[in-house]
Amino acid sequence: MRGIAPSAEQRVLKRWARALDEAGSTDLAALKARSVEAHALRQKIDAFLNAADGALALAEGGAGDVPKPLHCDWAFRPGLWSGPVRPHGIAGVVTGVGLGGDTTLFHDCPQSEITFRQIRNARTVDGAAPFAVRLDVLAFRGSFLSLVVDLPDAACNGLQKRHIIRQTLSVEAEAPLEMFARLNIKHGPNTEQIVQEFEPEDGIIEVEYDLAYTDLDAQRIERMWADVIFEGPKMNQVTVREMTFVRHPRADM
Repeated sequence: MRGIAPSAEQRVLKRWARALDEAGSTDLAALKARSVEAHALRQKIDAFLNAADGALALAEGGAGDVPKPLHCDWAFRPGLWSGPVRPHGIAGVVTGVGLGGDTTLFHDCPQSEITFRQIRNARTVDGAAPFAVRLDVLAFRGSFLSLVVDLPDAACNGLQKRHIIRQTLSVEAEAPLEMFARLNIKHGPNTEQIVQEFEPEDGIIEVEYDLAYTDLDAQRIERMWADVIFEGPKMNQVTVREMTFVRHPRADM
């Protein structure tokens, strides 16, 4: 496929530069039509930039597939750690705001003084996430802040009580705080919840959820999601540099 000739690119740039200059004097009907066209064009450009930036991040950052244990039959890294999201940062984050398509931030603070930023991880070993999530919390009159990841349908397909779900995390915190990881599985009218407490430390934290100790009805599984909960995050900066999930059967005894 032949690329756009430089003269065509120049014509496009000149056209939009002229539209900018004339925005204040253009009649409303024409201005509205140009605005609709500009928004449609921006959606295409943003979609391309998301795809291109993600591919470049993987190539430049040395990041690859999620490391898989023996007999692993499903692996996943949420979009927030896999590729760039827009906007890259939000100040005064309200509860329930979506981040990166499959991740949502929740808190119970009546007045948010929380800032979210997606940052690049430094070049590291193969298999590491190209992006990280940084949360800056100032005054906080609530009790918890959480990142909730909706796991894809593939995580539920064929899920049995013989499976173990392993969540891998890399978390840094400026000041000590209580942190919990929780796996939630909705099956019929019930929801299984497995909670694990963990502490930030150098390197990777692995949290395992053994489904053998649940009352899971494998025939009625509807959806699965995971929470990372930070309790009392006042005056703290928390950086989640990695988050992955894998599924594998328990070893036969």
